[in-house]
Amino acid sequence: MHDIHVIDPVTRIEGHAKITLHLDDGGSIADARFHVTEFRGFEEFCRGRPLDEMPALTARTCGICPVSHLLAGAKATDALCAVRIPPPAVLQRRLANLGQIVQSHVLSFFHLSAPDLLLGMESDPAVRNVFGLMAAEPEIVRRGIRLRQFGQEVIASVAFDKIHGGGIVTGGVAEPFTTAKRDAVVGWLDEVHASALATWDLLWSVTDQFADEIAIFGDFDSLYLSHCLPDGTWEHIDGNLRITGADGQIVVDQFDPADYLELLGESGKTDSYLKAPYYKPYVDGDDPRPGMYRVGPLARINNAERFGTPEADARLALLRERFGRTATSAFLYHHARVLEVIASIERIAALMDDPELLTWPVRADAGVNALRGVGASEAPRGTLFHDYSVDRQGLITGVNLVIATGQNDLAINRTITDIARAYVHGPDDLTDGALNRIEAGVRAYDPCLSCSTHAVGQMPMVVELVAPDGEVIAHRRRD
Repeated sequence: MHDIHVIDPVTRIEGHAKITLHLDDGGSIADARFHVTEFRGFEEFCRGRPLDEMPALTARTCGICPVSHLLAGAKATDALCAVRIPPPAVLQRRLANLGQIVQSHVLSFFHLSAPDLLLGMESDPAVRNVFGLMAAEPEIVRRGIRLRQFGQEVIASVAFDKIHGGGIVTGGVAEPFTTAKRDAVVGWLDEVHASALATWDLLWSVTDQFADEIAIFGDFDSLYLSHCLPDGTWEHIDGNLRITGADGQIVVDQFDPADYLELLGESGKTDSYLKAPYYKPYVDGDDPRPGMYRVGPLARINNAERFGTPEADARLALLRERFGRTATSAFLYHHARVLEVIASIERIAALMDDPELLTWPVRADAGVNALRGVGASEAPRGTLFHDYSVDRQGLITGVNLVIATGQNDLAINRTITDIARAYVHGPDDLTDGALNRIEAGVRAYDPCLSCSTHAVGQMPMVVELVAPDGEVIAHRRRD
């Protein structure tokens, strides 16, 4: 089995990657591989740093979801100090994560995926981007810009800055919330709530146009992992983890994220800097694929019985009526993201009415009380683990970052294999529409490669077509 085609670079995702398609001896697609070609090394250059630096330092992993790393890093250092976070600080952290979910999901939907969904998978690639969408549907793009601005303003109200803020710290948050900040957030709520509902209506209105893609894009059985409350309510930052199967049955429930190594393994790869985590109890031998699981918005809605907010729950019911209790197609990640935007805005509105948000104290103080600490939260793209070890002086001796995109790696590879088998049967099928669908299969997961490999620069995609004897049949590169 050899490479038959390489898509390099993969476009409209965060980071640098390529895709190779592999033919069998009969000339059919046997496999497709997603190769992450960038490397950063955060786990190594964090060694020797004081533990208090870790939340802000690891936030530099990514400019798209820095709050996710701030929170996971702060929770890991909380564990090292064995502190109890004051309730108003818990509320502020929750608020910041909800703002992060809104701004990141909105970026993914409007800027990266909406050109495919609204202009068409086969549309002219010169205009199949956010600028072409802006020319065709300016009000839709404006809605997306405003929604993202709201999410960033919510982040800044807690973290001080929209990107790489310093307001989330070991032990809690840096400052009490104020009535001025609350009033500023409240001033947005009517507009963004209406915009989020309109975004769902827009996506739902075009869903039937993509029946083929829904059936092809990663519609397979897998496990799903996320935080979830014991009663089945959607959770995004605290508590324990749940794993369910494609049949909706709970495989393991309410396991402590600090014990993740008991259930999750990480497989190294020779053709990618991305590690491939897997569920260990399902793996017997060296092949991690039987332990494949998915994380992120699709996993969260599959694991939860409800959002616990009225408008999101009403639309979740519509999705389940149409696609079943467990949504197995990766294409439905788009729907799950929009549902989470609605739920997050509803949750933010509820937090604005909580008087404890404005109270004090907001930070617990302590030194090193444990030599290892694990912090976990739901980043927009899925469950995020920060695992730190320190010496008695509080200097970092070891770091393991288990990133959502890595946890989706096995599923991404399976998804692009399914798409390639459906649309590519030889060099003549390497049309822009086919290549775009393969890329769109990756984009459905909204991968963040800078996070998951620990690069700087613009995301490029390469596809190479190589015959079973190793001869390169075709090569396509898109910048």
